[in-house]
Amino acid sequence: MRSWNRKRRKRFDLFSAITIGTALLVILFIGSAISAVMVSGLPCFAETIRSEEILSAFRLSVVTASISTVIVMALALPTAYALTRTDMPFKRLSGLMIELTLSLPYILLGLSLLIIFSSPAGKWLKEQGFKVVFSPAGIVMAHILVNLPYAVRLIRTAFEASDQRLEFIAQTLGASPWKCFLTILLPLCRGSLTSAFILTWSRALGEFGATLMLVGVTRFKTETLPGSIYLSISTGNNSTAMATAMLMLMISGCTLALAQVLGKSPYGRERQVGH
Repeated sequence: MRSWNRKRRKRFDLFSAITIGTALLVILFIGSAISAVMVSGLPCFAETIRSEEILSAFRLSVVTASISTVIVMALALPTAYALTRTDMPFKRLSGLMIELTLSLPYILLGLSLLIIFSSPAGKWLKEQGFKVVFSPAGIVMAHILVNLPYAVRLIRTAFEASDQRLEFIAQTLGASPWKCFLTILLPLCRGSLTSAFILTWSRALGEFGATLMLVGVTRFKTETLPGSIYLSISTGNNSTAMATAMLMLMISGCTLALAQVLGKSPYGRERQVGH
């Protein structure tokens, strides 16, 4: 018996060593990419973030990402609820269609928006004052199309993991579905929803492919932080591009840390309530 346990422990130790080695290799690979950005961008970082062009791109990125994230969450919450709590027709097909865009190149999604808003209906919207192509509003539309399926998946996963027995008990006591949604489901998933909001905002801040196809990159007009990196590399100014990338890296790190801090504790309470 002892020899069998010893052999089993050795097998587990070997497997653990393999997994640890693989993890260290992955960390080294990713860390080298992050280090390259930091080392290349640090020398001119202070000068770059004070330039008017980068400040303008930063403001546009933050504003468009914030607006699009609010719209995405407002659309993703009822959509995820319909896919997890209702008997809507073609539910499985609808979920598949929503997640299908996650596997498509973002530049293709931007092209689809360009076709839509270049059609007669899109031209009519432009005549009514809603200009999308080659305008900041198009950045918001690109963010929404790219991030909406992602947010729906995150929120849908959170809703499916929550304990539905509490909602059932509340409904048997006379609570309406709307009241159960506000007083039970949302508090249970508060941590996951907070993380979804922050991560969606972070993704919107770094989106480029769909934005490039729909609005292009025009300095001081449709230039976001990723667009600024693209323009800097196109003109051979690699140091400015890496400094801008370093700025985005810092923002992403802060948002990820914020998502963990705000999302960890409520999720732990959600698990305790579920049990």
